[in-house]
Amino acid sequence: MTSIALADPQATLSFGRALAAQVLPGDVIALFGPLGAGKTTLARGLLQGLGHQGEVASPTFPIVLAYDPPDTILPVWHVDLYRIEDPSELDELGLEEARGDGALIIEWPERLPHLWQEALRLTLEPRSDGGRALTALVPPAWGGRWPR
Repeated sequence: MTSIALADPQATLSFGRALAAQVLPGDVIALFGPLGAGKTTLARGLLQGLGHQGEVASPTFPIVLAYDPPDTILPVWHVDLYRIEDPSELDELGLEEARGDGALIIEWPERLPHLWQEALRLTLEPRSDGGRALTALVPPAWGGRWPR
C-alpha cells in the first residue's frame, strides 16, 4: 500500500491528471471514501488528463457518464454507484463490456458484489488540515505504471 498527502483540491486534480498518463484500455480505477472526500475531484483530474476539456459533473443521478474520443484519448465511463441499492441493478449497466476497449472510473465501488482483481483501488480520506490522504492498493496488473 502507498499513501500520498494531497494538500488541497488542486493537488487532487493534479494527481488525477498525472495518473491519467498511465491509464490503458481495460483499466478500472476504484475510488473509495466518504461523502466529500474528493472522489469526483480526482475523477475530474483523470478525465482532464485523458483529454476532456469540458465540465465534469458528478454522475450521482445518471449513474454513468460516458466520455468518448475525440473528447478523450480512449473511451471512459465515469460511474457513481452511490444510489445503487440492489446488486441486480448493476447488470443493466454493462460495466464489463464498457471496460473492454476503454477504462472505468468507479465511485462507491463497495456497492459492487465483486471488484475486479486488477482494479486500482484508491481511498481518499479528509484530513483535519483540509487536505486529503490518498491510500493506493496497486495490483500487479499496474506493474510499473504507478506514478512514483
